[in-house]
Amino acid sequence: MSLSILVLFHEFGHFIFAKLFKTRVEKFYMFFNPWFSLFKFKKGETEYGIGWLPLGGYVKIAGMIDESMDTAQMRQPAQPWEFRAKPAWQRLLIMLGGVLVNVLLAFVIYIGILYTWGEKYLPMRNVEYGVVCDTIFKNMGMQDGDRIVALDRKEVVRFDDVIPEMLLNHPKTLQIVRDGKEISLDIPETFVTQLLEMSSKSFKLNPLLTPRYPVNGIEIGKFGDYSVAYDAGLREGDKILSVNGTVFRFYDEFTGVLEQNKGKRVETQVLRGTDTLTYAFLLEGDGKFGIYPLLQDPFEYATREYTFMEAVPAGVKLGVDQLGAYVKQLKLLFSQGDTAYKSVGGMASIANIFPGYWNWQSFWGLTALISIMLAVVNILPIPALDGGHVLFLLYEVITRRKPGEKFMEYAQVAGMIFIFGLFILANVNDIIKFFG
Repeated sequence: MSLSILVLFHEFGHFIFAKLFKTRVEKFYMFFNPWFSLFKFKKGETEYGIGWLPLGGYVKIAGMIDESMDTAQMRQPAQPWEFRAKPAWQRLLIMLGGVLVNVLLAFVIYIGILYTWGEKYLPMRNVEYGVVCDTIFKNMGMQDGDRIVALDRKEVVRFDDVIPEMLLNHPKTLQIVRDGKEISLDIPETFVTQLLEMSSKSFKLNPLLTPRYPVNGIEIGKFGDYSVAYDAGLREGDKILSVNGTVFRFYDEFTGVLEQNKGKRVETQVLRGTDTLTYAFLLEGDGKFGIYPLLQDPFEYATREYTFMEAVPAGVKLGVDQLGAYVKQLKLLFSQGDTAYKSVGGMASIANIFPGYWNWQSFWGLTALISIMLAVVNILPIPALDGGHVLFLLYEVITRRKPGEKFMEYAQVAGMIFIFGLFILANVNDIIKFFG
């Protein structure tokens, strides 16, 4: 649904500028329609339809070499209503129309999100029990319970900003507080490479950084499809008090004890009502009880509400920030050599960032983000993308010479082969991650 909305608006951007400059649009399709269409009708000079191949959409503009590779028309004399007969500046705006609409759509969505739901985030200063960190952070000297305060001595305001800042802005040092003392840790130069390597291996990665959750016993909310704890006799509502005599102050201490006792017999003390019960059972090789705990969120979140007039500049700024962040992500493809290409994702990667339940705020937030991504990718100077056409038009404006039609045909074919190859790479990476 998200991609369909974005494709529709992107193609509408090309369509509206073509109509504005009285250029004939022969087809406007949602999805591709090789050999046949699921639905179509004609109004005026344009055929509107829905194709059967859900990999995007297109508008077919008369007098232009595009993905349809209709070269027969190009062998005829140019007509005044054709794309090739229009001034270069008009053709440039027609080709930029889709990208412009994607960016404007993202701004509108962000404005709507801020006006409707406001902005909610976890301030770093409120992560009072510190963080639980993955091996990649422990290798640089961090420990569970450390409180992150700054990157390169610049205060980190929001908890969720830590990893994006480290990934995109490459700070050299990380400042933490441990046992009341501030410590500065060096961030290794290989950090980004390691992070990309991890992301390329599986969809099932553990979170790299999470706030540390305090517990007073661990109440069982429900059980997984298979649970050694359930088979041993534990039930929903039981509160786990200890494992092998260890009492937990934090949830990560509980999971740590289970990790240390993989494949071993454990003695678990639980509270059921007013009764204290003890169960002993074998913990299997995954080191899990097979439970979903009921954890109370102890953190105080910051919330800012916006009037409509406040939401407009704030939404535009958020869109610009996301645009800049995505451009930096693309740069990683070139700066990280053979590591970055492994983390390129396809349809499954896009689906994986959406939550497993319906939430309008998440839906619109991710739709805006993907709209930014589509705009940036489409403006890349690759033949067959909008940016390829823009590149050739800029060449024409500067040199006052049009590229030859034969050259344009070959460039279009080369661009389509490249994009198709990238599409295959991205989705093969997804398959590898799925089984990782």
